[in-house]
Amino acid sequence: MAMRIIILGFCVFLTTVAVDRNNFKTCEQSSFCRRLRNPKQDGSPYELDLSALQIFDNYVETKLINVQANIDLKFTLTALVGNIFRVTVDESKGVHVRYKPQFALNGEPQVTKLEVLERNQNILSVKSGDNKVILTAKPFKVEFYKNNVLTSIANGKGLFEFEHYRKKKEGENDVDTKEDPGAWEENFKSHHDSKPKGPSAIGLDFTFPGAKRVYGLPEHGDKMALRTTGPGGSDPYRLYNLDVFEYELDSTMAIYGAVPLIHAHGPLNTVGIFWHNAAETWVDITNSKDSNVMSSLVNLVSGSKSESSVDVHFMSESGLMDFFVLMGPKPKDTVKQYSSLTGVSPLPQYFTLAYHQSRWNYNDQDDVTTVNSNFDIHNLPLDVMWLDIEYTDGKKYFTWDPIKFSSPENMINNLTLTGRKLVVIIDPHIKREGGYFLHEDALANDFYVKNKDGTVYEGWCWPGSSSYLDFYDPRTADYYQSLYGVDKFKGTTHDVFIWNDMNEPSVFNGPEITMPKDCIHYGGWEHRDVHNEYALSQTFSTFQGLLNRSPNLRPFILTRGHFAGSQRYSAMWTGDNMALWTHLAASFPMCLSEALGGISFCGADVGGFFNNPDEELLQRWYQAAIWLPFFRAHAHIDTRRREPYLFSETVIDRIRTALRVRYAHLPLWYTLFWEHESTGEPVIRPLFYHYPEDEEVFETDNELLVGDSVLVGLVADAGLTTVQVYLPGGDSARWYDLQDFKLYRGGTHKISVDMDKYLAFYRGGSVIPRKDRPRRSSAVMHHDPFTLYVALDEKKTASGTLYVDDYHSFEYRNAKKYLYVNFSFVGNKLTSSFIDKTDYPTEEWIERVVVLGPPAGIKGAKLNSKSLGIVALEVSYDSELTSLTVRKPGVSIREPFTIELV
Repeated sequence: MAMRIIILGFCVFLTTVAVDRNNFKTCEQSSFCRRLRNPKQDGSPYELDLSALQIFDNYVETKLINVQANIDLKFTLTALVGNIFRVTVDESKGVHVRYKPQFALNGEPQVTKLEVLERNQNILSVKSGDNKVILTAKPFKVEFYKNNVLTSIANGKGLFEFEHYRKKKEGENDVDTKEDPGAWEENFKSHHDSKPKGPSAIGLDFTFPGAKRVYGLPEHGDKMALRTTGPGGSDPYRLYNLDVFEYELDSTMAIYGAVPLIHAHGPLNTVGIFWHNAAETWVDITNSKDSNVMSSLVNLVSGSKSESSVDVHFMSESGLMDFFVLMGPKPKDTVKQYSSLTGVSPLPQYFTLAYHQSRWNYNDQDDVTTVNSNFDIHNLPLDVMWLDIEYTDGKKYFTWDPIKFSSPENMINNLTLTGRKLVVIIDPHIKREGGYFLHEDALANDFYVKNKDGTVYEGWCWPGSSSYLDFYDPRTADYYQSLYGVDKFKGTTHDVFIWNDMNEPSVFNGPEITMPKDCIHYGGWEHRDVHNEYALSQTFSTFQGLLNRSPNLRPFILTRGHFAGSQRYSAMWTGDNMALWTHLAASFPMCLSEALGGISFCGADVGGFFNNPDEELLQRWYQAAIWLPFFRAHAHIDTRRREPYLFSETVIDRIRTALRVRYAHLPLWYTLFWEHESTGEPVIRPLFYHYPEDEEVFETDNELLVGDSVLVGLVADAGLTTVQVYLPGGDSARWYDLQDFKLYRGGTHKISVDMDKYLAFYRGGSVIPRKDRPRRSSAVMHHDPFTLYVALDEKKTASGTLYVDDYHSFEYRNAKKYLYVNFSFVGNKLTSSFIDKTDYPTEEWIERVVVLGPPAGIKGAKLNSKSLGIVALEVSYDSELTSLTVRKPGVSIREPFTIELV
């Protein structure tokens, strides 16, 4: 949550106004962005010295020389397993050590063999597998080839820049050195950045021949396909975690998260760049597809047709230059290659994929009990209640308000009895109040972030005067992790989980509402070096704390601030959105961008955090949000209460229907998260992920795929009676409407959408496992039977998977206690088999099989399994002959079986 705070004397006033752009820098107001975006006109001074080349089994190393300043840099190219190259550039004899992120990578990447093809004074050519790299010494550039096709060029535009650390000469100023004002110190509004190490920016351009679009760079309130920025256009995309109040849409402004990853995509190739840097970063995009009308007219008159390409220019304030080239060649390859570097979301507990109810704030424990009871009274499923900052004793974390929440353990146990959990908020700012144990411990043990002079940094956040824990200090991390124990966080149980908010970090009176860049972290690192990683450093410690508390329970954490690698520890949401149709529409592309950035566990506050949605918007939001991985309703403290049961019976019915659709598909969501952990494939996917050659979907923002089997469209405007939906795959593709099983071929369709209609389609060729019995919570569903929906393709075949375990523990890893089942429908036979040779003693079984697009003339079915033998089964067609139901097979999913239609 976010709110503007104005401090006058000793009074604090809260205001709710739209984003004030004046509080946040543009590129022109950022000295390093200004310098790197407008390079020197006398050409690049950098050359490779191939005479100094050293060749090893997995990498090559040589000098990269700034010939004007006579400075040697160390250039290294490494081949990594999985069709990835890594390039690093560092100072050979730097005045200071340059920072490399500590938390993003999931261990040190595995190297592979690198073979030299050609070498002379100006060229070095090497290969790894079917990938080739050509280094050119002068002009310095690096070209990457897949199967001898050029797919990307580093420094093709000559924008490489590496500001080496140096000591400022006595009396030297920016005017004397002809440097940009702000290179050695910088002011923004009333804030001064001392820059004690001087200018240290790095930058590099990449060109992608043949690319049509580029995706990535979450988090922005923008479309999925990144726009052209460039000098003279809009500001570059900014990656700098910030608490932006009422953030704008269709904007390149920074907000809460920063994942410096792009995927450049064309019909023939996809290439990714992971820019491994945690400092403030700006990224310019130039797409030939977005060229002006005049150049298009010139091409038309001349008859020329230039090849499409995209240029991407990364610019970071400090840190080591360290980037990975993900060689593809398809979107699913670059996404999986990135996941191999930064990790995946671990399989969450089942309940986390169900419905979460939150607001800022539920008033007291009686309020929590009443809300929980009303969900049962109105037959609305619910799995998690949430508490915002007001549950604490005076906004002191790891405490409870002694009056409003006097018996938290009883409240939690009452939730647990109904199969539900509790999530509470814990932010990184700590109230500076004498007698508060955490503050006293942090002062006594030196756990806080420091000012540049070594004193404890003091900022302003929800508690008022606050200091900020330095999670980079191992002692701080260990201490913080211990606080989550039930013996330390009194009143909690093993059914309490955590929400880390405001961790950009948010500082109400700081520059750009965050921490000054010249603050100091453990190890002597400036905040400017680690800023985008700070939230990840907190969620890492929170994750470890929950593991220590409950060693065999999978943790659940929600974070707002995030960076590359955050997926290993937490889910995220799109922050403080608004009750507007445009924000509903933005939820799909924002979460799809996160999924391409490795963070599949994404959602957006249902109904909008700020303001009050009307009934139409609220209903449409529920109908859409059931198709995002994280599903939570949340609202600002000043909004009207909007729990679903507070509306008319008609509205309650529609929301109940949406919730039940979500709960029915929990087996699908759970299976997809298991497969994500196993393979790195995202849980939700843009259409181009599975249809990479179909240019119709390159800019599709209003549809997504859940796995590869469900396509979902948005109804994201008021009063709509029809919506156009594009179903990919061509005329041979089959798509079945989820509500009436109506068959659609691939192509564009205009579909009527009354208020009961949502847009979801099963792909022909899929088997989708569901649990269709309505329940109060997911915990009650664990032993319920499955219904298999077999959506046949044009060849009358289908396949799908199902994953089952105990839904909460690590036994699936530690003892291989799980089932991973494959379903295949061929020749009128549905066959079940096991993908992995494991076992889990589940009681779950098959209750029904529903075949969509069934063969004609079926009179019955036969089940064949080891335990039941051969059993005759009843079948029935629906009235439109669009589906066929096989009733009560009654077979356990723990054994292989065949059901034959006869």
